[in-house]
Formats: sequence, structure tokens, C-alpha cells
Amino acid sequence: MAERIESLKAGIIGGFSVCLAFAIASLLNTFVLAKYFQTLVCLQSDVNWRLLVSGAVAIFTGFLFGVTYRYIIRSDRNPQLKAGGVLAFGLVRGLTQIELGWNSHSTIWPFLVLAAESLLWFALAAIALDFAIQLSWIKPFSSI
Repeated sequence: MAERIESLKAGIIGGFSVCLAFAIASLLNTFVLAKYFQTLVCLQSDVNWRLLVSGAVAIFTGFLFGVTYRYIIRSDRNPQLKAGGVLAFGLVRGLTQIELGWNSHSTIWPFLVLAAESLLWFALAAIALDFAIQLSWIKPFSSI
């Protein structure tokens, strides 16, 4: 039972941190990138159902990342494995953005920006989870 609670805590921290990164990236895209770079105008977002669905997906993937990252840390202390977990989650979401770009009539640049943001989201989530583990908010290893 304690393992499940610790996994739930890791998932909540991961979901919160990815949601926060998503909100900051959306504001940055809307108020900076879309205004100053003409090719990135399609990144500008209004508050509508697409933004809300994207935010919900970001929270859910952050939750899944938090649980997975905790198990990666629990099973192995290898830093390359931790970086691989971040890269895997970021690339899966980022490649989805790029694939959406192939079906679009606009240039690929906005989708490459979104793919890079995905990597940044999960890197920030990993930093938040490492910080939480250091503060003993989350126990990385079982007490067996």
C-alpha cells in the first residue's frame, strides 16, 4: 500500500510540473513567439476546447511520467536510464506533434518548436521529481 501511495505522490508531482510547464509554454507561444515570428503564428492559442484538451493530456502524461520515473529510479540508480526516460516521454509526445505537422498546410517550424517544448516539459518534471525525492516527499526505494 505504501508503494502505491508513493507512486501516486510521484504522479501528482509529475502531473503538476508538466501542467505548469504547459501553461508557461502556452503563454510564451501566444505572447512572444507568435507575435515576433511570422512562421509561428499558428502557435497562438485562445482559451478554447483545444487548449483545455491539450492541458488535460499534459496533466495525464505528466502523471504517467511521474509514476514511471519513480520506478526507473527505484529499480536502478543509473543516470543514463533517468535521462532515457525523459527522452522517451519527450520524444513520443514531440514526434506526435511533428506528425501532426506533416498533415498541416503550414510549415514544419511550429511543430518542431512544440516537439522541443515536449522535451523541456519532461526535463522540468524530472527535476521536480528529483527535488521531491531529495526532500523525502517521495521515497524512491521500497522499505523491504
